[in-house]
Amino acid sequence: MEEKTIESGNTLLHSDHTIKEDLNWAYESFTKWLKGFATWDNFFRLLGVLLIFFALMAVYKVIVRSIRKIPEKKLPAHRSVIILKFVKYIYYAILIMFILSLFGIKLSAIWGAAGVAGIAVAFAAQTSVSNIISGVFVVAEKTLKIGDLINVAGETGIVDTIGLLSVKVHTLDNQMIRIPNSTIINSTLRNTSFFDKRRLDVKVSVSYDTDMETALNVLAEAPKYCKDTLKDPEPLVWFDGFGDSGINMTLAVWFKKENFLAAKNETFIAIKRVYDEAGIEIPYNKLDVKVYDSESQFIAGAARKTKAKAEPKTKQIDRRIRGKSKATKNLIESESAKEYDPDDEH
Repeated sequence: MEEKTIESGNTLLHSDHTIKEDLNWAYESFTKWLKGFATWDNFFRLLGVLLIFFALMAVYKVIVRSIRKIPEKKLPAHRSVIILKFVKYIYYAILIMFILSLFGIKLSAIWGAAGVAGIAVAFAAQTSVSNIISGVFVVAEKTLKIGDLINVAGETGIVDTIGLLSVKVHTLDNQMIRIPNSTIINSTLRNTSFFDKRRLDVKVSVSYDTDMETALNVLAEAPKYCKDTLKDPEPLVWFDGFGDSGINMTLAVWFKKENFLAAKNETFIAIKRVYDEAGIEIPYNKLDVKVYDSESQFIAGAARKTKAKAEPKTKQIDRRIRGKSKATKNLIESESAKEYDPDDEH
């Protein structure tokens, strides 16, 4: 077979006849390979692969739908999201391993390489791994959920999301704070919204002139004027000690967690109301203030203060002068006594 070429500069171009021969050769090679591959054995193998692939996909979708159908009371939203992520990662991992096995790649070698790589990654990302492990414990312990008001490491906020690495909250003044899961596990967590009922303790004092039994009974009447306080558990009243300016008392009322602000305001208003109706005085610090009506009074007052400060110094100077005068007088008398001699008269 002669190959006809056309020389153009330094480039050799195949003729149309040669290109057609190359295409025919490629087509014949593909047809030969297809005939060799299109056997019943390969057909059933391919069919099995497709069936396994669709079966994995169907099982994955069934599991996801089943998890999403679980009521929120049994499975909170944040736990559902995390479980769905785990299921998704497991599904992709199984699918990748299945595809690799089709190409004859040994999974044992991959597992060995993955183990070495996992150790290296673990040393390089110790903090992230710690947060992931802590995230599993946070979800398993069920100590918080989305919408709870929590306090961790001095930060207070409402939970927005619970992830594998961190918990995101927004503060009461609407600032976003990201709290690592390891911090939640290693710190004291206070969940204000964990229980449906909360208790509010209000401290108040009464004058020592007030009868103690009367003060106790009057304070116990305050919750009756609060519509958001609960009757069960019952409110509590007790004496809390003797203070510097009055007798300290405490009123404890229960309320639902969503009525915190309303219950607090109602309780303070009710305490002031019952005390005013009973004529009981709430002691407070008093401060005496002098007000000068005119500039002359201010000057006179300043002059009196100046005079009062100057009097001790004046008296001290007078005492010094009198002391010096007395010493001088004694000196003169002593000199006169020396100069006068009674024997000189004889």
